[in-house]
Amino acid sequence: MEPYDALPEPDPYSASRDAFERLISTLADGPASDLPHDELEAQLEQLGRELLRQLMQNHLDQRARKEEEAVRADGGQPLVLGPEGQPRTWREMGHRRLLTCVFGPVRVTRIAYRGRGVANVHPADEKLSLPAGRHSRGLARLAVLEAVRGSFDQATAAVERRCGRVLGKRRLKELVVAAAVDIAAYYTAKIPTPCTREMPLVIQIDGKGIVMRPEALREATRRAAAKTAAAGRRGRLAPGEKPNRKRMATVACIFDTAPAPRRPHDIVHPPGGRSEARPARPGPKAERKWCTASVIRPPEQVVADAFDQAEARDPQHLRAWLVLVDGARHQLDLIHTEAARRGIRLHVLLDFVHVAEYCGTAAHAFHPPGSREAETWAADKLTAILAGHAERAATEMSAQAAAEQLPAARREAVTTCHRYLTGHLNQLHYDTALAAGWPIATGAVEGACRHLIADRLDITGARWGLDGAEAVLQLRTLITNGDFEDYWKFHAAREHQHLYPSPDQQNYTLTT
Repeated sequence: MEPYDALPEPDPYSASRDAFERLISTLADGPASDLPHDELEAQLEQLGRELLRQLMQNHLDQRARKEEEAVRADGGQPLVLGPEGQPRTWREMGHRRLLTCVFGPVRVTRIAYRGRGVANVHPADEKLSLPAGRHSRGLARLAVLEAVRGSFDQATAAVERRCGRVLGKRRLKELVVAAAVDIAAYYTAKIPTPCTREMPLVIQIDGKGIVMRPEALREATRRAAAKTAAAGRRGRLAPGEKPNRKRMATVACIFDTAPAPRRPHDIVHPPGGRSEARPARPGPKAERKWCTASVIRPPEQVVADAFDQAEARDPQHLRAWLVLVDGARHQLDLIHTEAARRGIRLHVLLDFVHVAEYCGTAAHAFHPPGSREAETWAADKLTAILAGHAERAATEMSAQAAAEQLPAARREAVTTCHRYLTGHLNQLHYDTALAAGWPIATGAVEGACRHLIADRLDITGARWGLDGAEAVLQLRTLITNGDFEDYWKFHAAREHQHLYPSPDQQNYTLTT
């Protein structure tokens, strides 16, 4: 007997082919022939996104059919174990769940393996590495990159422009917070690139306030804000009064630098201008810069994290360790405590820009602001400080103020500068720093504060909760360090391990 002809296999991508043919027909024969180019672009973008969504849906449907065919072809009951090691003895086909990807919403169909008193197991979910929620990892990645760049409203609008109406503002915030959970583990596992012992290791630490919602303020700030509110609302703050609405974030910056020796006149213009015969020598440049920041963790923890990164770069403490600060006493105390705990010898320098500001203010006590005489006076004092004579410069300005019998209001600026210099004499060894080719200003960490915090967290009208502020701050830091792509692979692997632990995995954790 002659065998019957076998029916051809149905085309799993017939719907996608139909969508593509409709797209071609629209362009070739439809009304698109009369559209201006901008309307044609918009229509192609919309139809093209729908075509990609249909391709994704057809592929998922094909995988579902192959899973069912494989089960039917298997003569016995396949053994499927749950994460706790118990077998799932029943199977049920046709279980569906929704997935929203960058092309739009699709449907995932798979087999559920069931057992009495235990949760269902879906092997297809593990193979696809589906997330716990509805939104795909690709959509979460897009949401993160947009959310750290601008406001959440702008990020939601940007995602909608590219993907359609697939993500709300509240869910976008949740995706951003969830994306930052593995950053600490990532940096614990990451090994920095070493360099030669001739290159000094520089640590810079600073702080910057973030406007928070009342419940996210630290307790002392919250009490002060409540006390001010109870006293009644005023039109404006008194001089020196703070609005009590910010929570300080600590930022640390670590980098290597090649020594670049300089002279005091390379930093400060000599009176009368710089001679063309002696051009200024360039200063040292930051290399392999790495930042860390937090608004939740205490400053001592951020300082410890900075020292961890520095020790990873110089585990045997063979290089010169230079710490630059703006003079805040609590930061200096934390730095010295951490260095003593680790047995590290530090060279601590005060930010020279702060010193120049104090001297500039003192110069205006003797000469009119903006005058050449004021600039010459400040340049003379700053040159002496750079040459290692800070104490002499402080004594001279106080003696001059007494000799000229300045009034109390003008003398206060001189007294403040004198107090600032004499109180930090052990951090003003600029002569040693310039001869060794070290940096003497905190431009790197101040730039990091401006970029990480001011450009995003301090935008007009922003009021932050703790989780959102911490997530955005850490993600911006991660991107600034150039580690986002590598981290996202690490984060995806850890998320997969968390959602789909193997029965023999027990309590092991992923470290690479």
